[in-house]
Amino acid sequence: MPRRSRKARVDDVHEVALALPHVTVTGDDGRQVYAVGGKSFIFFRGPRPDAFDPDTGERYDDVIVFWVADQGDKTAMVEDPDTPYFTTPHFKGHRSVLLRASRIGELTRDEVAELVQDAWLSRASKTRAKRWLASLDGADPRFVRPR
Repeated sequence: MPRRSRKARVDDVHEVALALPHVTVTGDDGRQVYAVGGKSFIFFRGPRPDAFDPDTGERYDDVIVFWVADQGDKTAMVEDPDTPYFTTPHFKGHRSVLLRASRIGELTRDEVAELVQDAWLSRASKTRAKRWLASLDGADPRFVRPR
């Protein structure tokens, strides 16, 4: 029987990222940067002028940036009206999508796990990625097998 995934929480981002191999974390106070092999794959941003509420002009203070494999993935994610992903002109040409922490509950825990894992895979060396994929246990509930 397939398990049902619950609504995602920001803690899921941290949990999944920290469970991946060769991950380092810098920063604190909610502004962590997760990296593999010295390359960031997720980072939490503070308020910046490029991400703001279009009605009030208030800067978002809860943006999480996730690397993606390529521009095609990014376009598909941000243009899908059923997802909370977005981008800004500042990230034009950058292989990443943005997600407000306040909207993470619109995703399931499995969707966030896949997002984090895909971000890691997009930045890990081919050797590390291959080893990690080969080590996955389909019965382990912490992971979602990447597509």
